[in-house]
Amino acid sequence: MKLAAVFPGQGSQSPGMLGDLADRYDVVTQTFAEASEHLGYDLWDIAQNGTAEQQRQTEVTQPLVYVGGVSVWRIWQQLNMPVPSYLAGHSVGEYTAMTAAGAIEFKEAIKLVALRGRLMASAVEPGLGGMAAVLGMEDAAVISICNELTTDNALVEAVNFNSPGQVVISGHLHALEKACDVAKEKGARKAMLLPVSVPNHSSLMQPARAELAAAIADAGFVKPKIPVVQNAEAKVLDSLEVIITSLQDHMTNPVNWTESIRYLAGKEVTEVVELGPGKVLAGLCKRIDKTIKTHAIENLAAVDKLIEAQKESVADA
Repeated sequence: MKLAAVFPGQGSQSPGMLGDLADRYDVVTQTFAEASEHLGYDLWDIAQNGTAEQQRQTEVTQPLVYVGGVSVWRIWQQLNMPVPSYLAGHSVGEYTAMTAAGAIEFKEAIKLVALRGRLMASAVEPGLGGMAAVLGMEDAAVISICNELTTDNALVEAVNFNSPGQVVISGHLHALEKACDVAKEKGARKAMLLPVSVPNHSSLMQPARAELAAAIADAGFVKPKIPVVQNAEAKVLDSLEVIITSLQDHMTNPVNWTESIRYLAGKEVTEVVELGPGKVLAGLCKRIDKTIKTHAIENLAAVDKLIEAQKESVADA
């Protein structure tokens, strides 16, 4: 059996997230406190008491989800759970995966993630950009719609290939609205705007790329100790130089999540554990490959179930 650990991205946060885990495992609040020192504000207070609207602000969401993933990874380590054969993270979750893999120190990664959130939030004027989900269409059909509608002043791109029949598009708000209408006319089961004010992973993020790329180059990355499947390429990259370049291009490149899970399956991964707030990735994994066993470690009940399963595994050995 091969195990992969995956880390969630933007949209997995919620008010009160990881609260019951923090009641038992001090490492959760310790990790948030460590992050808060670098951020200059109380991230744990936002996690527990912030409104959904406050948590949706990109410059807050990205540190929130990143730190949430790291804290659950630290619980995993504290419980002496198996070291995964592979790691992966969805969008900003790729930074969590790199941290878990030992490719970057937490104190440097939280600075990068905070900068990434600020840059992405300011790359496009408020009210001009966003994202939308298209359900029940082939990837190629969604890409075709985006290509047909995109003009110099109305950009729309397919950016997140989350599972078969679930594609997220990104770009100018008016172009997204038109794309949703066209997708429904052409047979999409559903096409709807998402509560995201930033056109993540689209070409509109290009103005933010240079500053983040420079910061990534100076962050002290080393080659991961655990292989990381990166979003754009949907595979493990060989050299540190190529790994860093992929991260530098990350905010303007698509998230090929479907192919990432298929890559893991091709590497004989039979079990995927999602570490962090929410259980979005576990659900996507089930839709991509039903032969892979999935777990979402987002609360105390899930951890207790994991501990019990581990005890049974040891007893059977």
